[in-house]
Amino acid sequence: MPLLAGVDTRGIRLPPKNTSEKKGPELIGEVVSRLFAARGWGRQQDRIRLEQAWEQVVGPQHAPHTRLGGLKRKILEVDVKGAVLLQELTQFHKKRILEQLRKILTGVPITDIRFRAGTW
Repeated sequence: MPLLAGVDTRGIRLPPKNTSEKKGPELIGEVVSRLFAARGWGRQQDRIRLEQAWEQVVGPQHAPHTRLGGLKRKILEVDVKGAVLLQELTQFHKKRILEQLRKILTGVPITDIRFRAGTW
């Protein structure tokens, strides 16, 4: 059976070769960057950094009773165990927490914190 362009010996169509690709070795930084992006490790590192900053800012008194939900549209969502703590964080500590997080997490745009009742 003669080989056709774009078909392997089993008759399976192959993706077209990119002739504009560079030949030779690649920079290790570019390879690692693509690997981190493909595996989602960059997001995991950002999440760990955010959680560590959160624990540092709210302290050991409140950290065990809160859980970060995520950062969506520059708004940090936080689940809080208990209505009393939810009100305390919202009314008395929100501004201070937001300011301190902005100082620690330079480059991470946080415009607001949304506390919500959580159960876990």
